[in-house]
Amino acid sequence: MRRKSTRKVQVGKITVGGNSPISVQSMTKTDTRNPNQTIKQIHELEQAGCEIVRVAVPDMDAAKSLKEIKANIKIPLVADVHFDYHLAIESAKYVDKIRIDPGNITSPEKKKAIIDICKDFGIPIRIGINSGSLETDLIDKYRGVNYKTMVASALRQQEFFEKNGFYNMIFALKASDVPTTLKAYESFSKKSDYPLHVGITQSGSGEEGKIKSSVGIGYLLARGIGDTIRVSLTNNPVEEVKTGYEILQALDLRRTKREIISCPTCGRTEIDLFKITEQVKEITKTIKHPLKIAVMGCVVNGPGEAKEADVGIAGGKHSAVIFRKGVVVRTIPESEILNALLEEIENILDEKHLDIPVELKRISKTKC
Repeated sequence: MRRKSTRKVQVGKITVGGNSPISVQSMTKTDTRNPNQTIKQIHELEQAGCEIVRVAVPDMDAAKSLKEIKANIKIPLVADVHFDYHLAIESAKYVDKIRIDPGNITSPEKKKAIIDICKDFGIPIRIGINSGSLETDLIDKYRGVNYKTMVASALRQQEFFEKNGFYNMIFALKASDVPTTLKAYESFSKKSDYPLHVGITQSGSGEEGKIKSSVGIGYLLARGIGDTIRVSLTNNPVEEVKTGYEILQALDLRRTKREIISCPTCGRTEIDLFKITEQVKEITKTIKHPLKIAVMGCVVNGPGEAKEADVGIAGGKHSAVIFRKGVVVRTIPESEILNALLEEIENILDEKHLDIPVELKRISKTKC
């Protein structure tokens, strides 16, 4: 897939746009006025691979806490500001980006003050167009809240900021409704070359939220739209980061960990594939190398269909074959499938001089 060419915008050490890698963002769920709690959660996000983190700035105490937070984290910090432009002015002293919603900071003078402080500190602004806070005159003009209203709002902000000499911008056009969001991003992308932060706002929790976000974000990325993403979930923010990387890996946009290929099984399967698959997933989850592992139920879906896998098994009658890149290397009884597969994975990592997870080492050397 070909990504749309956009401008480069620097957010701390991360470049957004200009064909830079699509970055994965998240937002803390903590009270920003409690810096220790917020720093702790950001460290958890950093460990999960989060590349840009946003924090809510509801009042001046939260804004002043940003200095301590920024001093104790490694990834770029974004201040999320609503209603009170003074919070953006204070936050700009400490962060790598300001995010504002022009639907609730409408005064030209106040927006101009934010522009000026961001110019002074050389930091970008994310213009967050949200379907829940659009300008009333645009809602009237476009007969309600829809993608046309959202795009009109984004273009209005672009014009205003550019007239005030500010071009260091990233845009987002989010709705909780997936079709509206997709139409908004597609339409705006045709009219502007600013980098886009994509996501589905208020997508929900658990599997429902992950599916909704994956459909929306995945569709846009597959069409070349999007330079940085956030999966918005009513869950631990670490889940947002994990899901974000899963989306990128599924589209082959960024490969940052091992991938499990497994068949759905059918009446031909004569081994306990469900159990083996879950065991392999759990034991190999800490492998950071983009290793492709296949766990297939029979020879129909075995070395042939999974021949691109680095390593895999294909079940037989209470047995299995192990293959590498589609070539069978040995046959083992069902009782030894897990250990033999893990041993083969360990061999591959060793050949590539890559770290081997301790759990994998331990289990591959034991008998089931």
